[in-house]
Amino acid sequence: MSEQDMMNEQPRRDTLHGVGVSPGRVIAPLVHMAPAVSEPPEDEALEGDAETAADRLKAAALAVKAGLKERAARARSESAAEVLKATALMAGDKALVKNASKLVTEQRLSPERALWQAATAYADQMRAMGGYMAERAADIEDVRARIVAELRGEDAPGVPQRREPFVLTAEDLAPADTAVLDPDVVVALVTASGGPQSHTAILARNLGLPAVVAVEGVLDVAGEAPVFVDGAAGTVVVAPGETEQEAVRAWQRASEQLASFAGRGALSDGTVVPLLANVGTGDDARAAAEAGAEGVGLLRTEFCFLGRDSEPTVEEQADAYTEVFEAFPGRKVVVRTLDAGADKPLPFLTDATEPNPALGVRGYRTDWTTPGVLERQLEAIAVAKQRSTADVWVMAPMIATVGEAARFHDLVVAAGLKVSGVMVETPAAAITAEQILERVDFVSLGTNDLTQYTMAADRMLGSLANLNSPWQPAVLRMIQATARGAAQASERGGEHKNVGVCGEAAADPALAVVLVGLGVDTLSMSPRSLAAVSAVLARVDAAEARRLAELALHATSAQEAKEAVRAELPVLADLGL
Repeated sequence: MSEQDMMNEQPRRDTLHGVGVSPGRVIAPLVHMAPAVSEPPEDEALEGDAETAADRLKAAALAVKAGLKERAARARSESAAEVLKATALMAGDKALVKNASKLVTEQRLSPERALWQAATAYADQMRAMGGYMAERAADIEDVRARIVAELRGEDAPGVPQRREPFVLTAEDLAPADTAVLDPDVVVALVTASGGPQSHTAILARNLGLPAVVAVEGVLDVAGEAPVFVDGAAGTVVVAPGETEQEAVRAWQRASEQLASFAGRGALSDGTVVPLLANVGTGDDARAAAEAGAEGVGLLRTEFCFLGRDSEPTVEEQADAYTEVFEAFPGRKVVVRTLDAGADKPLPFLTDATEPNPALGVRGYRTDWTTPGVLERQLEAIAVAKQRSTADVWVMAPMIATVGEAARFHDLVVAAGLKVSGVMVETPAAAITAEQILERVDFVSLGTNDLTQYTMAADRMLGSLANLNSPWQPAVLRMIQATARGAAQASERGGEHKNVGVCGEAAADPALAVVLVGLGVDTLSMSPRSLAAVSAVLARVDAAEARRLAELALHATSAQEAKEAVRAELPVLADLGL
């Protein structure tokens, strides 16, 4: 055999590049998602009685809704449960089923074709709205496929069922797929589209799975081909060799060093940087406490509201919040009031017809259109606070003006709660932080939305992934402005005003150093990220953190900022980060 023939027989070795969204290194066979459910023919006519067919359609939609809710109950994380509950609501959407049933009874289409047609029209409308609603169109199409599969008696689309570990790849992953992944079998995620804040990215981080999104060419890789995935570098290597195998072994050795968090975040000079956890349920909070989190920096309260057609009672909410508070006796728990709207619509609170929901009535603004819900939630938080010893802080999302912050503070005080704050998610809040902090006690930076609004880049779109990075110098300057405003307000008022970060940026160990250098006091993240962030912070002192922050601020792009800082932190390579 000639040398050329031997070369032709070797697997083709390619390095594909994307956006790394969750660190880790693995080698395993690449497995593609199963083909999508096929579209019913346009002329697929009804056979039999129309009313019976319409009843079948309704039953199928209810079965899919029930299945998604059951999967939500089994989900491994609060984020996954939220996503599944929201998708279940779409499956049970009365307007969707009603429109499909009309096509059955009036045009005598088959239930499969009628549902497909009605859901497609619904998805097209959402896509035309742009922004968050355009992203939700994919969820409607996922529901469409599941209901059609139910009507046909087929297995629902989803993750391939295998016993041996594999790397899962797809154009993108539907929330219902990513939410119930078994991380012992699916060892990494690689998608052709999606952005750093897509459902795939967020759930991968929560599960601790290496993940790379927006990888051009990955769908052309042959199924079962062995691949190396580096979730930090954002690379996928087909037919990996000894170099990649050693990289995996290095990651495994590093992972042993990062097996646990000692329970105290600090720099090498002793500067304390409390490391908190983002949670959504009592189960999440107990797991975070076991992981060593020093408290809760973000309690997402949406879990009480999603999947419901009506507002939960004060007592129902209080019971749920109490579970979280009891997991951290005597510790800080920061509660974010309801962040409904945009990608978290609620039928009793938000308007799904808004042309641009990301810039619409969401978060704190829902109190303008549906007053009372926020006050009842604050009442429930106060009830839960009385049942525990947790140090409860409360903050409002989507604040843009000093007046909004002042009114929220008044509502918090009226409810009998002591510590009020706001989320800094808008450039407006960042540049008026000093004035805002003269009215409230603390701020917490939601870097996901702050990045999206600063860069005018939808955080769900893979095509904008490079713009939509918290490493963008413009975003770092917004964080710096917030910290400076807090320092000025603290000096004027004689009392320290805490600045926290609870967005995904806090989970990036290199960026965590920069955030501390910019003046951030506390960091909150997925419990899985605590050990890595702690290990890197412990290798730098305050002066070095400030130097690296300046380095990032003066970069001309997100990539330049990230590379410059990482080059100054050899500990990252030592730990496989």
